Amino acid sequence: MLAIPPFEPTGLLPAGVHPAQWSLFVDRFGASTRRRGQLAKLEIALRLLRDAGCARVFVGGSFVTAKSEPNDIDVAWDVDGVDIDVLDPVFLDFDDERAVQKSRFGGEFFPAQLVEGVTGRSFLEFFQRTRDDELVGIVEIDLRTIT
Repeated sequence: MLAIPPFEPTGLLPAGVHPAQWSLFVDRFGASTRRRGQLAKLEIALRLLRDAGCARVFVGGSFVTAKSEPNDIDVAWDVDGVDIDVLDPVFLDFDDERAVQKSRFGGEFFPAQLVEGVTGRSFLEFFQRTRDDELVGIVEIDLRTIT
């Protein structure tokens, strides 16, 4: 089984994409009642993505840091293999700063290959940078590991 590396002294994951099975992700990032509630909503979203053919997602932002009470979960989902006709439309609803996504799943979901407007980077690349443009780690979850 793959292991998610320890946090850096900054509370961030070391730079890079760190693959993990769902159960390992839950064990590592479900340390509080708030986080477990966020994970329950995330699991619903990930099952919907998987049902549409998505094989993996990348989780970034404060949820994959040492922060005890992150506000939300930021997710980039791999578009390869996704059947747009099966995909829940919520994953393509970016209106009102993704209000529907946040309300339903407690986070924001972006196609990993989509280019973020300000930086010109794909969301997969965008999530691997802090606001100060420093490299940071993210976690890749294999959706086949959700049982």
